[in-house]
Amino acid sequence: MQFHIVTIFPRILDSYLKESIIGRAQKSGAIEVLAHNLRDYTTDKHEKVDDTPYGGGAGMVLQVQPIYACVEKIKKLIAKNEKDNPPKAGPPRAETRIILFSAKGKKYTQRSAERLSKYDNLILICGRYEGVDERVAQHIADEEISIGDYVLTGGELPAMIIIDSVMRLLPGVLGNEESAKHESHKNKNYKEHPQYSKPPIFNDWQVPEVLMSGNHGEIKKWRSFTSRTPPRRGHTNNK
Repeated sequence: MQFHIVTIFPRILDSYLKESIIGRAQKSGAIEVLAHNLRDYTTDKHEKVDDTPYGGGAGMVLQVQPIYACVEKIKKLIAKNEKDNPPKAGPPRAETRIILFSAKGKKYTQRSAERLSKYDNLILICGRYEGVDERVAQHIADEEISIGDYVLTGGELPAMIIIDSVMRLLPGVLGNEESAKHESHKNKNYKEHPQYSKPPIFNDWQVPEVLMSGNHGEIKKWRSFTSRTPPRRGHTNNK
């Protein structure tokens, strides 16, 4: 699966992309993350990608022209990649989805991640400054996504959230496929049960006795109960 990030700061996320599971997923070929510098697609000799908003107002707005040119180039790269690397046998997958990050977009959830994991390519358009020319949402993007009811300085962090949450749903990325089957938000209103590890007692804070009992039936019941009513902070449910 390929992720294409359209941004004016293509190196801003390098360190995160190289580490941990997301780094291993790239090395294994499960995913590929490509950053595209929006300034490479402007017709302005000073590589300017923003301008003042029509109608007046504070801030600058990312222009439609460089975004259009960049997305069109990405589409050609995707088409060439598909021609050079025909899909392997298996269930058919959706091809490409273009996402614009926007405060007025649809709220991102685990269901969104599951839906987007069915695509072969995601093009992620990262806004900056006051916003993005509305013609991008109207004519270029397939959908607008918001990761929460707050405002960020740019769309790069939302892009990383999409990449991280989607790639972990792909076969072979996590290594332990059971992990993704029993985690929070897998089903509606489900939150995963509390987790504990060694030592059994630390600062008088004790691991629930049932988890050390070896009684798998009781452990399953405890986990089912605490996934609905997790222990309160400062209290440990030992039964």
